[in-house]
Amino acid sequence: MNKLSISLLTILLLSIVSCNKYDSNGNIIKDYEELEKANWILGEWEKKDSLGTLREIWERLDDSTFVGLSYYIQNEKDTLHNEQVELMQNGEHLFYTTTIKGENNDSPIPFQMTKNEDSLLVFENPKHEYPQKIQYKLMKNGSLIATISGKQNGKNSAENYSMNKVK
Repeated sequence: MNKLSISLLTILLLSIVSCNKYDSNGNIIKDYEELEKANWILGEWEKKDSLGTLREIWERLDDSTFVGLSYYIQNEKDTLHNEQVELMQNGEHLFYTTTIKGENNDSPIPFQMTKNEDSLLVFENPKHEYPQKIQYKLMKNGSLIATISGKQNGKNSAENYSMNKVK
């Protein structure tokens, strides 16, 4: 190989290596672009009405995972719904996994992201009984609308939950 070939090969290898980000231990830092597009969901969201309070709390667990807690309290003491949620990026895919106390033998139910735009997240699991689709939409006024939808007892069904950010 001549000097020009060696120089070009060296430049090419350095370019490839320099595209990666490394931590202080020399480990490659992975980019979680799909998860980062969803960072607007972080915080505490709430809906209060005469029947009770629905609250969702989202926090960053690590660079690839957000965790959430959703619960509905009636009469300020009776918890009617309790759900733990994980939003995790694995490779290029973002997964929404929910575990609802008292449902599905308390086993996690995965939904894969099918749409991730500036203010819209859509997750689907066509094999799940109900819902088959979960959607989060950030509205221009700062509120959040969570929608669960799909076929229920052979009929199309959808439920919307509008929440305001409290923290």
